[in-house]
Amino acid sequence: MSLSPHSYEVIVIGGGHAGCEAAAAAANMGSRTLLITMNMGVIGQMSCNPAIGGVAKGQIVREIDALGGLTGIIADRSAIQFRMLNRSKGPAMWSPRTQNDRMLFAQEWRMELERIPLLDIWQDSVTSLLIVDDVVKGVETSTGIRFQSKSVILTAGTFLNGTIHIGEKNFSGGRTGEKAAHGITEQLFDIGMRTGRMKTGTPPRIDGRSIDYSKTKEQPGDENPGKFSFSDTKPLSKQRSCHITYTNAEVHDILKTGFHKSPMYSGRIQGLGPRYCPSIEDKISRFAERDRHQLFIEPEGWNTVEVYLNGFSTSLPYDVQYSALKKVPGMENVKMYRPGYAIEYDFFPPEQLKLSLESKLIGGLFLAGQVNGTTGYEEAAAQGLMAGINAHNHCAQKEALVLDRSTAYIGVLIDDLVTKGTDEPYRMFTSRAEHRLLLRQDNADFRLSDLGNSIGLLDYSQHASFKNKSIDFQIFKREIEGFSVAPEEINPYLLTVNGAPITQRLKLASLVPRPEVRLADLMFHVKRIHEALGHHTAEVIEQVEIQLKYIGYIDRQQDLALKINRLKAFTISENIDYKSIHALSSEARQKLSYHKPTTIGHASRISGVSPSDISVLLVHLGK
Repeated sequence: MSLSPHSYEVIVIGGGHAGCEAAAAAANMGSRTLLITMNMGVIGQMSCNPAIGGVAKGQIVREIDALGGLTGIIADRSAIQFRMLNRSKGPAMWSPRTQNDRMLFAQEWRMELERIPLLDIWQDSVTSLLIVDDVVKGVETSTGIRFQSKSVILTAGTFLNGTIHIGEKNFSGGRTGEKAAHGITEQLFDIGMRTGRMKTGTPPRIDGRSIDYSKTKEQPGDENPGKFSFSDTKPLSKQRSCHITYTNAEVHDILKTGFHKSPMYSGRIQGLGPRYCPSIEDKISRFAERDRHQLFIEPEGWNTVEVYLNGFSTSLPYDVQYSALKKVPGMENVKMYRPGYAIEYDFFPPEQLKLSLESKLIGGLFLAGQVNGTTGYEEAAAQGLMAGINAHNHCAQKEALVLDRSTAYIGVLIDDLVTKGTDEPYRMFTSRAEHRLLLRQDNADFRLSDLGNSIGLLDYSQHASFKNKSIDFQIFKREIEGFSVAPEEINPYLLTVNGAPITQRLKLASLVPRPEVRLADLMFHVKRIHEALGHHTAEVIEQVEIQLKYIGYIDRQQDLALKINRLKAFTISENIDYKSIHALSSEARQKLSYHKPTTIGHASRISGVSPSDISVLLVHLGK
């Protein structure tokens, strides 16, 4: 055993999405940071599907970018397709998504991390934490080297005591081809942290040359592709298409022959599984009335024939997987690169954390990503970013940064985890956010860029670009509100969209709320408007349109958010003895004693704490 001559302020364990964001954030904010990963060749690896974003997840990526994180930039640089999902719905549902080049994504992460002056990388496995008097002091690796630090961020993903299952076979591993990590779970359990097991799965990888695409439906990217980052990354000039096919009754019958050998379905894996991303076995069982299920054929990159079969996650034996796939339209001659598999791994129930993601039990220890019971690259990256920020603040003896639920999806994510915990791999949805009209993907920079700049994470050029955009937004909004249009110039456009014609001169802003009116189209068709206002960017035009169309709803949500946030002024001491407040229900006394909420707002969101309990608590606090 030897002591490294180097000491750090922040050590990050794990080089996945959470670990990369955590290490980059801490180092870019000024902390000497060490990222320890078991394999430097797979830093930033997309372990499952080669895509970033999607419903609610795309909003998270834009928030990460607005704060100064890197996932959006990496996604843009490695994108092979861009789609804005849910365009037919309201703007709160619009969600950006990229299909990505798997190898290029990891390469871009590696290069970005290597550019950060205060960040070192070490290839090894951490076997234990150095803890003195309930405060973390560093880590020890499998090679016997001890690294000292003021804080540690654990982002081990699925590697803690990971076990891979294919049919009746199982073996130790963090993901295919990589060994599991041992020691940390056992150490933290002995100290007093609760642990649990979760499970997830991945589909087979297929040789695209063996697919007959004429029997599938093409799914191209957007005609005018957007991007994630608010910085100067470039939108795609060419794209690769995905394709859609379906299972059928014959496929289902073949799969059913192996159900008794499926560890995810048969119950041999006891871990908690993902309800919202079920295996093909679970889908056939839970939705028995359906005679087919949609499968997405997703290319793995620009220059590879490997494809990812989204929707066919499975832990069935290889021969059953292969036989069933041959009955899927377009896959009659299918060739696999490797079968799908399930993985079972350790996690730590997140109620054991503060809202800063620091352990309540061990000072200076932060947890982020799948070790907190979440699933998804985006959820992991968001936690990593916040853990990196707060580990830096911990070392600098600054107050922790906590985003509230009306400010960001990231705030919803962490508040849900810490306050409510999770009994299944947690995935973000727009329905989880009560203020989702305020938390749109288009306004993430308006919500968070000033904050990102104030904490020293968002760089000067990106913040300056946001300031210019903000000024342009205000100017354009005032111009629209002051611009009048006559019936003869606007009615021809209104007729083309089946809108009611106007009979007198009106302010342009009064027409924008009409559901059939698109501001950009209107400006294009009416020459005088285009000449006067057409110099503004498409992004600003869209944001002003959303503001004018939904102003009533937006104002109501902002008022509600303000009322809820007033509860945050009512702080609660960590030393309060809830068991002595006999007017509280017994469940509330138990839950409040366990969670130790820091504010009335936090207490009100704990499952089992009723409004009457909150009233009792307010009286007790003299508030």
